[in-house]
Amino acid sequence: MAKVSVVLKVFPEDPSGLQALKAAISKIVDIQETKEEEIGFGVKALVIRFLADEAGGVDTIEEKIGAIEGVSQVQVTSVDRAEL
Repeated sequence: MAKVSVVLKVFPEDPSGLQALKAAISKIVDIQETKEEEIGFGVKALVIRFLADEAGGVDTIEEKIGAIEGVSQVQVTSVDRAEL
């Protein structure tokens, strides 16, 4: 089965909780890369990249991450076929 590289932007309810969110997300997916993105007025989002199965994996993962306590919103910013 083919893999896709997914980039999600995760908006926290509390900007000081980014490390806790990263730890919780790492229990759901194998994070390949993370960075913090300044949104404005001291608000930051967590941008994560991970690999998922091409067939239907992204929607399920997005829902699981959105259900984590402390997550305000999740946006899929990119889905590309992974070249392994």
